Amino acid sequence: MSAVELTKKQQKALDKAMDRGGNFTNPFEKRSKNKWRRSPLYLLTVVMIAPYYWMITSSFKSVKELQEVPPTVYPKNWISGNYYDKNFDPMQFQQDVIQGLFQRYPDIKFGFFRFMYNSVFVNISITILTLFIGSLAAYVVAKHRFRGKRAIYLTIIGSMMIPWQVGLIPGFLLVDDFGWLNTYWAYIIPALPKAFIVFFLVQYLSSIPDELIEAARIDGAREFTIYWRIVLPLLKPALVAMMIFTAIGEWNNFLWPLIIVQTQDMANLPVALAFLRNTGAGNIGSQGVIMAASLITSIPTILLFFLTQKHFIRGIALSGLK
Repeated sequence: MSAVELTKKQQKALDKAMDRGGNFTNPFEKRSKNKWRRSPLYLLTVVMIAPYYWMITSSFKSVKELQEVPPTVYPKNWISGNYYDKNFDPMQFQQDVIQGLFQRYPDIKFGFFRFMYNSVFVNISITILTLFIGSLAAYVVAKHRFRGKRAIYLTIIGSMMIPWQVGLIPGFLLVDDFGWLNTYWAYIIPALPKAFIVFFLVQYLSSIPDELIEAARIDGAREFTIYWRIVLPLLKPALVAMMIFTAIGEWNNFLWPLIIVQTQDMANLPVALAFLRNTGAGNIGSQGVIMAASLITSIPTILLFFLTQKHFIRGIALSGLK
């Protein structure tokens, strides 16, 4: 038996072993045999993308085309009137043109951009402060020894089991007592404590050797210096993962802002979308405008994930390593 024949047999046996284990060096190596196995994945992708495609195309359709039955899959004539219609005259009440999204809310300074600013400012503030506070708490719990540490950590974990809706009324009463209703303080302060971030970062910090922290202490570094220069850079993948969860959650937050907002100019994008939908309910001419507002609202979260997905996957994967 020649060496070439032996190599082929060994390669064949290795392929069978890898086939059983599901571990392929090249993921496209078995494409011809596994192409049908991916069909459910392709079907699920189509189901998830279809509503988003419909939202995009509907935001560029005219009122007449939105009324067609059956509906058109692709816009016959792409229009931008749902965003801004240059032919619209606010002094003329009877007209066939659309009042674009950025032409609405004349009583609010900057119009729809005001809602965008509210969401962006609140989201960035909550995300940065939450990650800072959560990482500090996780560092103390994971790398310090003190009396009552276990009880405090169990309390943090236990708070995750309480539905957040339970705190709506007490939270509203506290915010009202502080005089924070209809202010950014009511948006930001109640959203800062997040037990899941502390729990997640504690699991991540458990993979960092204690000797690294002790060496820094021996060298005379202060605790905040250790946190800022050693712990925080090592937490970067986990912080990115938590940043995505926090940013998307706060960007889509609706119920709490609806409770604390008393004037329309302090609304965030989800609340503004609800107002827009209620004012345009049953009006086919407003459907394109609602789709345009929904598209603008969804773009930042999609861009955030695609820009940080590498760190997000790495942070999730490394959080389980010990």
